[in-house]
Amino acid sequence: MATIAAAPPYTKASTAPDTGIMSWLTTVDHKRIGALYLISGLIFFVVGGLEAAILRAQLATPNGKIVSAEMYNQLFTMHGTTMIFLAVMPLSAAFFNFLIPLQIGARDVAFPRLNAFSYWIYLLGGIFITVPIFFAMAPDGGWFGYAPLSTKAYSPQVNMDFWVLGLQILGISSLAAGFNFITTIINMRAPGMTLMRMPIFTWMSFVVQFLVVLAFPVITVALVFLQFDRFFGTNFYTIAKGADPLLWQHLFWVFGHPEVYILILPAFGLVSEVLPTFSRKPLFGYPVMVYSGILIGFLGFGVWAHHMFAVGMGPIADSVFSLATMLIAIPTGVKIFNWIATMWGGQISFTVAMKFAIALVGMFTVGGISGVMHSSPPADLQQTDTYFVVAHFHYVLFGGSVFGLFAGMYYYFPKITGRFLSEKLGNWHFWISFIGMNLTFFPMHFSGLLGMPRRYYQYDAGQGFDLFNMMSSVGTLILMVGTLFGLINVWKSWKGGKLASSNPWGAATIEWAIPSPPPEYNFLELPTIKSRYPLWNMKEGEQLVHETTYEEEKNLHIPTTKESGIVMPNPSIWPLITAAGIVAMFCGMPFMDKKPAVAVAMMILGTLWWVGSLYKWLLTPLEDHH
Repeated sequence: MATIAAAPPYTKASTAPDTGIMSWLTTVDHKRIGALYLISGLIFFVVGGLEAAILRAQLATPNGKIVSAEMYNQLFTMHGTTMIFLAVMPLSAAFFNFLIPLQIGARDVAFPRLNAFSYWIYLLGGIFITVPIFFAMAPDGGWFGYAPLSTKAYSPQVNMDFWVLGLQILGISSLAAGFNFITTIINMRAPGMTLMRMPIFTWMSFVVQFLVVLAFPVITVALVFLQFDRFFGTNFYTIAKGADPLLWQHLFWVFGHPEVYILILPAFGLVSEVLPTFSRKPLFGYPVMVYSGILIGFLGFGVWAHHMFAVGMGPIADSVFSLATMLIAIPTGVKIFNWIATMWGGQISFTVAMKFAIALVGMFTVGGISGVMHSSPPADLQQTDTYFVVAHFHYVLFGGSVFGLFAGMYYYFPKITGRFLSEKLGNWHFWISFIGMNLTFFPMHFSGLLGMPRRYYQYDAGQGFDLFNMMSSVGTLILMVGTLFGLINVWKSWKGGKLASSNPWGAATIEWAIPSPPPEYNFLELPTIKSRYPLWNMKEGEQLVHETTYEEEKNLHIPTTKESGIVMPNPSIWPLITAAGIVAMFCGMPFMDKKPAVAVAMMILGTLWWVGSLYKWLLTPLEDHH
């Protein structure tokens, strides 16, 4: 069992941080950066959802005329790019930032200012890639940007320039965060926090960081090649000059398939925290859950070409990637059975968080089964580039990733803010979203099997697509209403929700042993961990931490950072200024053709800006030791 005392004496007032705008611009506190990621990710989630709504309105009836073919291309490109890089990954990063130091018993991440830099460059990069859509200049080559179609010869406008450059900016953010969290998890665990005592969310996050630092360099190489082709006249993707027509696809999917697990594993981790708490029993088969997550990470790099069964790789390559795809279903299926076994015989509480978690188990299974179907090259050959594939990956990424993130949001909101999300509004959010999600995406299986192609902006009547498309479009409207309930819930509860105590759910891991919200330094005394579930005394069948109500806690005193004598990193504006300089440097490149002098000047000024800012950053002391 763990040597953790009851929640130390804290008052909400004494831990309230400065809330001025400069405190947010200069913060290096991992919890505040997590909150910034959460807010930004939700805003981009809404943007991506509105883009999808316009797409579905266009396809609700045959020969739709709501948007032009050009705008439709921009919308579906930006919908995919926004949801993957600007919404789901940052929402996962919100939980990485907030939870990893708390779950391993650390006071902060290994590199606090790098952490802030990672957020700011994500935000500025997201703005860089999103704003062009308001000028009808957004990327229009799909979220996968297939070359040579994305080269100057076939995409001569600046649209794809924003995509090529924007993804490189976002890649800097992801790599900075990846190295930071790997270092944090390896070096900053509390005494006794062995790897096999880490909470499962931290384990899945650990795997994800390795996927990030191994996969993003590959897409960076592909993007640099494309950037040189577009701006400097090289021929990496020029088929007439001898380039391999499949080079881009191989490079992109070597990144693109691990990216799927970068999106889904954090949700798996969150659900693996929620299910044991609301089943009142430990996670079934913890070691197997850890090993299956690691195995998914390894195998995720060996299945990329199942996205390419239609390109004519030949029977040997098809067979190898087909078998690898079937293999990766095994550790994924293990997780599903372990979640079911965790709930089996438990004292289940059907909170909103639990409902979203159970929904992930069901919806991800549907998406996983259609994924196994695609491991067969003959089946995949029929289904590729049809709406059947759209249905498959939305069940994985919406029914899986997004529902898992919502489960985590309802579960951890009391710890993040000190207040509960409304269960009443949450139930509306869950049930409307659940119905809308299934009505949107399940009919796509049928329209896809009937042959409806992806990425077409119109279709003729009488092909059997009409009813299924109308169902999907109505489902999208319902899904938007459900999401609106969730956003209203977050908005109302952030300042006015019911107050939460330190461990309102009676959970087992150490982040619940400190106040809600946590003080700047997290732990007054670093805990010593002696079990996998330190807040549950499994032998005695009782909690080790005495659960107090908010009323009992509010009159107790917790030392401020200054009173405690704990040294924390100084706030710093330099991560933001350095990030702005890097983005300013990239902003010059789209003008290379029409205004080369302006482009070069912006690139030189941006370079001087970020190099000077980085120099100042490195000369500023991280901490003041008294």
